[in-house]
Amino acid sequence: MATIPVYRWNLAPDGYATRRQLRALGLRPGGQDVAAQLERPRRRRGPLVAYLYLVDRARPVRPMTPARRAALAAAMAARRTCPVCRRDAGYCIPQSLGMCVPCSDNPTAVHAAEEASRVR
Repeated sequence: MATIPVYRWNLAPDGYATRRQLRALGLRPGGQDVAAQLERPRRRRGPLVAYLYLVDRARPVRPMTPARRAALAAAMAARRTCPVCRRDAGYCIPQSLGMCVPCSDNPTAVHAAEEASRVR
């Protein structure tokens, strides 16, 4: 089993990049394995680790197709729609609440909205 090279934070040689750095260059890892890692020591916990990929083996990011754009828009609309009042909240509904903030703040409105949905 081969080990990968480990570099200290900000001391990696040229030709390596993290996922975010690749994305900023318009690239993706493209299925390659991790080529190296960066470690930043911390006092009371284990070191912070960042995985590095070879830039010359990276591939271009796949273009956004109309179908992918429509699927992404539908998924984001579902995350913004309150299941209780069925309105677009304008933000992603928190999973901890399971409903928009106005519905979670007013429990009587939640019951009224549930009753209205049963009548339909």
